[in-house]
Amino acid sequence: MINFIFMFSRQGKLRLQKWYEAKESKEKKKIVRELTSTILQRKPKMCNFIEYKDLCVVYKRYASLFFCFAVDRGDNELGVLEVIHRYVEVLDKYFGSVCELDIIFNFEKAYYILDELILGGEMQETSKKAVLSQIEQEDKFQEEEIVELALKDIGLI
Repeated sequence: MINFIFMFSRQGKLRLQKWYEAKESKEKKKIVRELTSTILQRKPKMCNFIEYKDLCVVYKRYASLFFCFAVDRGDNELGVLEVIHRYVEVLDKYFGSVCELDIIFNFEKAYYILDELILGGEMQETSKKAVLSQIEQEDKFQEEEIVELALKDIGLI
């Protein structure tokens, strides 16, 4: 099971975090700080798996972003790398070559995509097409709602 996920830049700035296990805010900050500094100190050719307390941390760098997933020790690390890659593929498909700025300015979409892929710390959907169609549908609903609110504001509805 995935315990938590976070994404951070090469400068160590946290861009996204999702916790599937209840922890106090102080403890979350400590975990993020420790893992971020540990991962940033590692050389690019080093292994992408780290043992941290009773968890296995799997991370992967794509461009200027690090994607970090913490899983139970018994989970398959290569499977987790596949989940990370699938998430990046869907982000790429949605944003058209995703970059750090896409995540900063559209963080709600990044969270929505993550929620479509992973539910309660387990992989929910493996199909990129299914995830992207759900996201497109949500975008249409959002646009319709914006138009409806605008029409109400000017008194046409």
